[in-house]
Amino acid sequence: MAHKYDVKPYTIHFSDEELADMMNRLRHTRYPDDFGNDDWRYGYNTDYHRKLVEYWVNEYDWRDVERRMNELPHFKVDIMGVPLHFIHVKGSGKNPMPLLLHHGWPWTFWDVRKVIEPFTNPEKFGGSADDAFDVVLISLPGYGFSSPLHETGWNWWHTADLENTLMKDVLGYEKYATAGGDWGALIAQQHGHKYENDVIGVYTHFPAQMSHYLADHPDQPAGVEFDVKLGLPAAGEYTAEEAGWFERGKLFVENESGYGEIQLTKPQTLAALVADSPAAQLAWITEKRYFWGLAERGEGSEAFEKVWPKEDLITTALIYYLTNTGGTSSRYYWECRGNAWTPSHNRFPVVGVPTAVSIFPGEIYKPPMTWTSKYFNLQQYRVHNEGGHFAPLEVPEIYVDDVRTFFRTLR
Repeated sequence: MAHKYDVKPYTIHFSDEELADMMNRLRHTRYPDDFGNDDWRYGYNTDYHRKLVEYWVNEYDWRDVERRMNELPHFKVDIMGVPLHFIHVKGSGKNPMPLLLHHGWPWTFWDVRKVIEPFTNPEKFGGSADDAFDVVLISLPGYGFSSPLHETGWNWWHTADLENTLMKDVLGYEKYATAGGDWGALIAQQHGHKYENDVIGVYTHFPAQMSHYLADHPDQPAGVEFDVKLGLPAAGEYTAEEAGWFERGKLFVENESGYGEIQLTKPQTLAALVADSPAAQLAWITEKRYFWGLAERGEGSEAFEKVWPKEDLITTALIYYLTNTGGTSSRYYWECRGNAWTPSHNRFPVVGVPTAVSIFPGEIYKPPMTWTSKYFNLQQYRVHNEGGHFAPLEVPEIYVDDVRTFFRTLR
């Protein structure tokens, strides 16, 4: 690690006093009246909320989760004014490839944990050490342990600048691979757009247009018709093999994007709610996780918890609450629109480095190949039969195979 950056080992720990105050607030949670909402049509179901809070108070063990988290090598370093938290796990084998992984919102680094060891130590899982990676995974600026954040302007494309500095100037890698979904997909794509000379390749399982939240679309490929109202490729762009994909994106924009509009416009108002109440923080993020992937997973808490066990739901809410980053993570949306992305070049494909795209059935938006093939330097394309928006947690074996197979061709 470079000497001009003061990189320090970091241990995750919340004090007994912080935990006691949080538990006291949870025990005094005031629940809303809820009726006619067994199917969650009005939003977050209060009966389920009560069960999660009771589990948090009576069964959840943060100290055990904390212990498992600290089995990973954590570091903190100040870069560009961000107190950046990151994990850096060295790979086995003779020449592990640097791989920059990502989480999104409402994730934490912990939601990517299942793929770290298969990437860094593939032979332990029946693979070859020749496929090993050095894994780097940050907490996004203003998320979790990359806090407190006191500067404005932090969004996904600014994060790519920060990460490029981390990978090259701090960790000393000449080139690196990168992968991600959700915000992490946009960040990874920005690496492959702006930093072509530094990036080996990009794997994205949320192939989204980088100008999506903006009024103007300088990165819109020629010859692809768009639905102006939805901001998505038009229905006529989808083939018979892509049946239902347009409708899935339309459903998300029309029914599931209200949270995004709040965070794009008034994130500080939301911050006032989630900073004061751990139960409110839990509700805000759990509702989104319930609906993202509902159609493929099936209704009800049993099907939901096969993907998201109660422990994972509570862990995420606890980290956001105790680091007081519900507000700053929400500002990430405002800063996306308020500090608009501009292209670093006007060439197509927009992402010029070799790119792999995976489409998971439970994803909230699935673009047609007519768009994907023009937007990316597409070298690998896979459509899967299981998994969704949180693929590294839901289907880690598929995710690892996708990434490993793709980057094997670029070693």
